[in-house]
Amino acid sequence: MAKAITQRKDNYSQWYLDIVKRAGLADHSKVKGCMVIKPTGFAIWENMRDELDRMFKETGHVNAYFPLFIPKSFLSREAQHVEGFAKECAVITHHRLMNDPNGNGVVVDPDAKLEEELIVRPTSETIIWDTYKDWINSYRDLPLLINQWANVVRWEMRTRLFLRTTEFLWQEGHTAHATREEAMEEALQMQRVYAEFAEEYMAMPVVKGIKTANERFAGADETFTIEALMQDGKALQAGTSHFLGQNFAKAFDVKFLNKENQQEYVWATSWGVSTRLLGGLIMTHSDDDGLVIPPKLAPTQVVIVPIPKPGPEIGEAAEKVMKALRGRGIRVKFDDDEKNRPGFKFAEHEMKGIPVRIGIGKRDLEKGQVEIARRDTKEKTFVPIDEAAAYIENLLAEIQNNLFERAKQFRDDNITKVDNFDDFKEAVSGNGNAEIESWGGGFVSAHWDGTTETELKIKELTKATIRCIPLDNEKEEGQCVLTGKPSGQRVLFAKAY
Repeated sequence: MAKAITQRKDNYSQWYLDIVKRAGLADHSKVKGCMVIKPTGFAIWENMRDELDRMFKETGHVNAYFPLFIPKSFLSREAQHVEGFAKECAVITHHRLMNDPNGNGVVVDPDAKLEEELIVRPTSETIIWDTYKDWINSYRDLPLLINQWANVVRWEMRTRLFLRTTEFLWQEGHTAHATREEAMEEALQMQRVYAEFAEEYMAMPVVKGIKTANERFAGADETFTIEALMQDGKALQAGTSHFLGQNFAKAFDVKFLNKENQQEYVWATSWGVSTRLLGGLIMTHSDDDGLVIPPKLAPTQVVIVPIPKPGPEIGEAAEKVMKALRGRGIRVKFDDDEKNRPGFKFAEHEMKGIPVRIGIGKRDLEKGQVEIARRDTKEKTFVPIDEAAAYIENLLAEIQNNLFERAKQFRDDNITKVDNFDDFKEAVSGNGNAEIESWGGGFVSAHWDGTTETELKIKELTKATIRCIPLDNEKEEGQCVLTGKPSGQRVLFAKAY
């Protein structure tokens, strides 16, 4: 039997890494800061990608692809944007290698220096807006609703599988509009799409909000976000949608002829989610026995295990159940590997988070039943074999809902309202009452005076940042927890990934 994973209360970071490795989701690469996404991890990402892609297309977007390399001069055209990404950029200076004259493999050919350095894309606003200049001439060309599935590179110093890596996979939407109002509605619409995906498919409750000026995307006028709370009391920014105003249109001179035959700059948005969502999924639902996957995203939703080993009679029953399940669109596999005993298989499938396990033994068949175990609560029950498919279809929906409600209850139980800085510091530290030693404190709802100076001072003193100003905020007069200055509403603070 494989060694048990680290328990959350003992070392949350190691628990997370153990699950990523033991559940076969990803490995560290020989390239520092990069990861190898293994088949199981990639299958979950594919399910995420497919659902999101469907949602994008239902809202009128189409896919395209833009170059990986961006001329350095492009990043210089939008001052805030280049400042925001300058420290994370990987730069290509040469285009050729040569044999080392000293016989030590290959070296960079000094005569192959590029006339202009290329940046490996950290995000694609600049290369895309340079392209849009050729695509947009008239109001008839608008709106332009483009999405790209791609990889990006941001030179991270501290990395963690899925959550923060030097290279990661994502999608990035880039849209152009004739009016400010249309672009703002697009940015808000995509925030709603992300929130719906997170809650309906990932079973991960989120807070929809707006970022402060300090936390805003580089080059945006407004950034809308969805924020989730992980089991260790730290927040995760799970997706962002940006209203870019006319900043990139002016930087790249993208104009259109309006209906009054006048030239105007277009209005823009960009929005994206990444493989960081897999990290969010792990930390929202998993437990000390391994990965827990919401059924809607599970590559395998049901696994059938023969007890004690495969045989013709059990195989025939398994085929019957699988046929009925597949007829209902349920992803199922039969674990007929004879090398391992049922107990080992149970533990491995539990570790990998398969939502439902069916056990079929000869005694079960004599009684015309199968054993069904659910991953989320570990409960087991016996169901007549002819009723198993219908029962499991309902059970998968029940598990999906239970995971969401359980995570939502946890999130709601860990939002603390405070009105002074002593209480704020205690709340952010977690009060020392949590089971997890490195508890992050959850969301803290507090008044803030609206200044970046105060925001940065609170971060310096507590490591907590303003995660968002919730969109559904109630107006409430109060005093900033740090300065005592007037405040018209509360914001959500937390320590974050």
